[in-house]
Amino acid sequence: MRRLVWLSLGFVAACACGAYLLPASYMLAIGIVFAVAALVLLFWKEDALRIPISIALGVALGAGWFFSFEMLYIRQTRPYDGEILQTVVEVTDYSRETDYGFSTEGQIRLNGKPYKICLYTEAGNSFKPGDRILGELHLRLTLGNGEDKRPSYHRGNGIFLVGYLGADAVLELQEEVPGEYWAKELRNNILNLLENIFPEDTQAFARALLLGDTTKLSYRLDTAFQVSGIRHVVAVSGLHVSILFSLVYMMAGKRRFLTAILGIPALIAFAAVAGFSPSVVRACIMQSLVILALLLKKEYDPPTALAVAVLILLTSNPLTVTSVSFQLSVGCMIGIFLFCKKIHDYILRGNLGKLAKKKGITGMVIRWFTASVSVTLSSMSLTAPLCAAYFGMVSLIGVLTNMLTLWVISLVFYGIMLACTVGAIWTAGGCILAAVISWPMRFIQETALLLAEFPLSAVYLESDYIAVWLVFCYVLFGLFLLRKKKQPLLLTACILMGLVPALALSWLEPRQYCATVIDVGQGQSVLLRSKDKTYLVDCGGDSADVSADKTASLLLSRGIFHLDGVIVTHYDADHVNGVENLLVRIPADRLYLPDAPDEKSFRESLEQLPDISVQWVREITALETEGGMCTIFPGEKGKAGNQSSLSILFQRENCDILITGDRTHKGERDLMQQVELPELELLVAGHHGSNDSTSLSLIAATRPASVAISVGENNRFGHPNPETLDILQLYGCEIYRTDTQGTIDFKG
Repeated sequence: MRRLVWLSLGFVAACACGAYLLPASYMLAIGIVFAVAALVLLFWKEDALRIPISIALGVALGAGWFFSFEMLYIRQTRPYDGEILQTVVEVTDYSRETDYGFSTEGQIRLNGKPYKICLYTEAGNSFKPGDRILGELHLRLTLGNGEDKRPSYHRGNGIFLVGYLGADAVLELQEEVPGEYWAKELRNNILNLLENIFPEDTQAFARALLLGDTTKLSYRLDTAFQVSGIRHVVAVSGLHVSILFSLVYMMAGKRRFLTAILGIPALIAFAAVAGFSPSVVRACIMQSLVILALLLKKEYDPPTALAVAVLILLTSNPLTVTSVSFQLSVGCMIGIFLFCKKIHDYILRGNLGKLAKKKGITGMVIRWFTASVSVTLSSMSLTAPLCAAYFGMVSLIGVLTNMLTLWVISLVFYGIMLACTVGAIWTAGGCILAAVISWPMRFIQETALLLAEFPLSAVYLESDYIAVWLVFCYVLFGLFLLRKKKQPLLLTACILMGLVPALALSWLEPRQYCATVIDVGQGQSVLLRSKDKTYLVDCGGDSADVSADKTASLLLSRGIFHLDGVIVTHYDADHVNGVENLLVRIPADRLYLPDAPDEKSFRESLEQLPDISVQWVREITALETEGGMCTIFPGEKGKAGNQSSLSILFQRENCDILITGDRTHKGERDLMQQVELPELELLVAGHHGSNDSTSLSLIAATRPASVAISVGENNRFGHPNPETLDILQLYGCEIYRTDTQGTIDFKG
C-alpha cells in the first residue's frame, strides 16, 4: 500500500508544477513523458525501481488530470476576465463584512457549466443562501491572466472568478433557505447562538475554535495566536476532528460498528458546517479511514491514509495544491509521521523514560510533556518554512505556548459544543455553561497574549539575515538526519548560536538608515530614524491588517519595539487605517494628529486610544533629535481630505527628507510659503505619484536627489502618473517605487 504514498507524491508534484511553474498546455506533454518513463521502468522488474515507477506514474496521472481540468472546466472562464456580464447569481452563503465592503459566495453558469464565484458589493446588502441577484457583474479571474494579474488565494478553494456587483442589481430574496443549504444555515445559526450565549470577551474565540470563523477575532488576539504559535487552534483542522472523533468514540461505548454508524456521518456533517476547507476535508477523510479500519479489523497506515486524502482533494480540484490550509495541514502530518516517534523516544531515554512508566501524577505529567513536545516539534519541522513564506514570521515560543494551552483545548471544545446544545433548547442554561467554559478560554487567550509580547517570541523574515538563518537551520537539520550518531542537543545549540549573529545584524545594520519607505501596497508607511529618535509617518493601505502586519514585521525585524511617535498626515484610509492595529503590537509615546474633520471616524478612534498621548498639530511643531530636527507643518485649517495633510521635514546631519502626505499643488505652494525648504536628499512623492501632487514648482525649489513613491502594484488609480514621472526625470531625480522594488531604505 505504501506505493500509493509515492504515487500521491508524484501527483502533488505535477499539480504544483502546473499551478506555479508551467502553463497548463505543457502538462499534457509532461504527462506523456512520465507515462512512457513509467512503462520503460516496468520492463526492468527490479524491486528498487518500485518507488521511481510509482512517482513517475503519479506525475503522469497528475499532469494529465491538471491538463484535462484546465481544458474541460477552467478554460471556459478565461474569456470573461475583465468583462462585464449581465447574469444571474444564486447566493450560496451568508454575506459578511470585509475590508472591501461586503462579500458572499455564489454560483453562476457559463456555457451551461456551474462555477463558484466570490461576490463583492459596496452596499450593505444582507444575503442568505438561495437568494438570487440579477444584474451586471464585473468579473475577474482568480487564476492570474497575463503579466499584470496575479493569482489569488480563492483558486485553492475552487473559486476561479470574483465578481463586483453593479449598483443597479435586482435582488430576489427568498423567504426561507432551501434545504440543499442546510449546512450553511446550521453554521449561521450556531454562530448566532454563540454570540447570544457567550460573554463578549470570549464569543469571538468560541466562533473561531468551534467552526474556524476568525472574522470576529480582534486584531490583537489573532496576531497573538499567530506570534505565540497556536494559530492552528482557530483554524479548524486535524486537532478539532480528532477531538470530535474521541467524543463520538466514547459515546458509542468504543463499539466499532456503532462508531462507524455515528462517526462517519458526524465527520461529513462537521466538514460541511466548517465549509469543506482543505484541512478539514483532509482530517475527516483520514479519520473516516481510521473508523473503517476499526470496523473491518484492518491495520491503519497513516501515510497511506494521508495519500488517499490528498488524491481525493486534488482530484476534486488540482489547484487545491495552492491552498495554504492544504499545504500546512499536509506538511504538519508528514512532519509528525517522520519525526514524532523519534523525538518522543529520544526524550524518554534514561531515567525520564522510567519515570514516565510510573502510575500517578508524575508519570502522567511526564507522558503529557513528552507527547506535547514531540508533536509540536515534529509538526513545526515542515510547517515553519511555510509559515515563514506566507506569514513572514517563525514563532520561537510555539513549543512553550502549545504545552501550556493544548491540554485544555479538548475541554473547551467539548464545553462549547455542550453550551450550544443546551443553549439551543434553554438559553439561560446555555449562558450558564458558556460562562463557566469561558474561564479556561480566557486562560488560553491571556497565555497567548502574554507570550506574544516577549521581544523574541517570533522572528521576522523582513530581515534577510533571519531568512539566511532559517536556511542555515534546515541545512543543519539535513546534515543531522544524515549522521549515524545523532546529537539533538548539539543541533539545538548550533541553531541558537546562529540566531544570535542573525539578530545582531538585523538590529544593528538598519540603524544607519535615516528613512525607510515600507511596501504596504496602495498606501503609505514611512519610518524615520535619527540617532536617538524613531518616528513613523502614517500606516495605511488597502487593508488595515496587512498594512499593520507589514509595518510591524519590518520594525520588529529591526529590533524596534517602541516608537517615539507616530505622525498621521491625514485621515484617508490608505494613510491611517493600520495605525490602531500597529499600536497594539508596537507602543508609541505620542500620536501626532491633524486637527481636521474626518468623515470615516478614524480621528475619533485614534484620540480615544489608551496609553498614548495625543498631540494636535495646529501650528508648526518642531521635534528635536540628536543631530537633527523633525518639523511638522499643519495643513489647511478646517479642511478634510488631502488638503488637511501634515507635511514632515526630517533633517538628520546632512540629510533632508520631505513627506507631504496627499497635498495637492496648492497645498505644496502653501508649504513653500510657510518655510524655505532646503534642497532634499529624499522626497516621498505626494499622493502616491498622482498628477495633482509633486508639482513642478516643488521639484524646482527642492531639487530632490531621490524620490520614493509608495504605491501598490497595478493599482486601480493608475499611480504613479506618467506626467509626474516625466517631471522627476526632467530634474534628474533617482526614482524608487515600492510596487517594483519593494521596501525602500535610504541612508542619506
